[in-house]
Amino acid sequence: MNSIINNDIINTLKGYTADIQNEVKFILQNGSHSKRDELVDFLKSVSSISDKISFEEKDLDKVLRSPISFTLEVNGKLSGIIFSGIPGGHEFNSFILALLQCGGSDLKLDNSIIELISNIKDDLKFEVFISLSCQNCPEVVQALNKFASINNNISNEMIDGGLFQEIIDKRNIQGVPSIYLNGELFLNGRVDLAKIINKLQELYPYLTNSKSESLPLQDVVIIGGGPAGISAAIYSARKGLKVTLVAEIMGGQVKDTMGIENLTSVSSTTGPELTGAMYNHLNDYDISVKEHHRVLEISKGDIKNIKLSSGEDIKSKTIIIATGANWRELNIPGEKENLGNGVAYCPHCDGPFFKNKDICVVGGGNSGIEAALDLSGIAKSVKVFEFLPNLKADKILIDQANSRENIETFCNVECKEIHSTDGKVSGISYKDRESNEIKKINLEGIFVQIGLIPNSVFLKGVIDLNNYGEVIVSEKGETSYPGIFACGDVTTVPHKQIIISMGEGAKASITASEYLQTFKIEEYIQESA
Repeated sequence: MNSIINNDIINTLKGYTADIQNEVKFILQNGSHSKRDELVDFLKSVSSISDKISFEEKDLDKVLRSPISFTLEVNGKLSGIIFSGIPGGHEFNSFILALLQCGGSDLKLDNSIIELISNIKDDLKFEVFISLSCQNCPEVVQALNKFASINNNISNEMIDGGLFQEIIDKRNIQGVPSIYLNGELFLNGRVDLAKIINKLQELYPYLTNSKSESLPLQDVVIIGGGPAGISAAIYSARKGLKVTLVAEIMGGQVKDTMGIENLTSVSSTTGPELTGAMYNHLNDYDISVKEHHRVLEISKGDIKNIKLSSGEDIKSKTIIIATGANWRELNIPGEKENLGNGVAYCPHCDGPFFKNKDICVVGGGNSGIEAALDLSGIAKSVKVFEFLPNLKADKILIDQANSRENIETFCNVECKEIHSTDGKVSGISYKDRESNEIKKINLEGIFVQIGLIPNSVFLKGVIDLNNYGEVIVSEKGETSYPGIFACGDVTTVPHKQIIISMGEGAKASITASEYLQTFKIEEYIQESA
């Protein structure tokens, strides 16, 4: 039995595929490869679980690039979904979901997104270069597989970078996921479905005109799907309010956090596990969820209008902003130019690309030291650069870092420029802030961990922000405009922690509910008439 597919997994898959409706065939390209026997065994094992699933070896060299490439055929027609490599590790879920969706399972996408993807007229050939150890890669593969299922003009190929080193070297890929569209780099680094759609709308403006049936007037619209937003949505729904939650990605930054040990009552968990638990809790209530949508604009008034990237408009009596924050960039020469070619923001995703290499982490807070500790088990050496005279991380983390022979810290330094050679990072220049001396260190990878920047650009001119872009809120979560509230990392509330965001979300919801008690719907009806 294949090492990935044991009897327990087979029995579980039999339950998942019991109601499969379509005939699904795995078609593997003919030829020889050192990994081919393992892949054949893998595909045969999965095809044995249902009489609706079959396996065939065939010459499809115009579609499949390698003897370890296979595609899924649905009722005799190619699906456009291709896997080059053995989809184990984190990509096993991508493979099983593709099988189930080709078999007729619900794609679990909002109707407005399905409509938008259906409207694509151009031929789109996606290639997604992944690492089997990358926790963010499956989200991209799964999103694009859904696109291929919706529209025959779209195909998507997952490519295991570890098995196709020639292509990796030729394209100078040094980070995952790296997405190519029709042979050109499309997106790389941490990417979600909303970002993919936004990029497609930039390339194909006709996609911005998609419209779906509008929701009825809502009591509250929460913008953001992290701990603050989900907490606000649950508290609002429990009060019997009409609630919609709009989010580009469920979980927000939490989804990228691997170790969580300070959430009271939960001894230990991970970001993906906590995100799943929050989402399941959300589904216990009657809440309209608009996932993978971006808010373009908010129009103020007694009734607020929220315009989405899909073209939809949602009207609501109140809004709760919970959009969180994103990775803060260094904004120095060489950073953007080398993103994916040695500059990275997610040590869990891109760390494996730097095995036995000299790298650095910029940032001496908890995130930076945690990243250095994680990377020290992979890299040859890890240098930590901190702008302040002392590390900001918790003492327990600093002590762990000091105990690692291959971690070295540099405090009171300012990073000035990232250098590259032949398209890949080769070093970094920094200034010693005490002596003002400029120094250079040769490195092959740079992980930026210098905190977060609020996701508040769309709020400029709508509500008051401080100089850092944070939403200014009262102790009750009120913003400068009546009926608009805010919570979590996007606000001026100090100490950006998961448990604090959850509490702030609950607080904002209660405050919004109090506001709604004074809201006079009769005035709105008269104005509309």
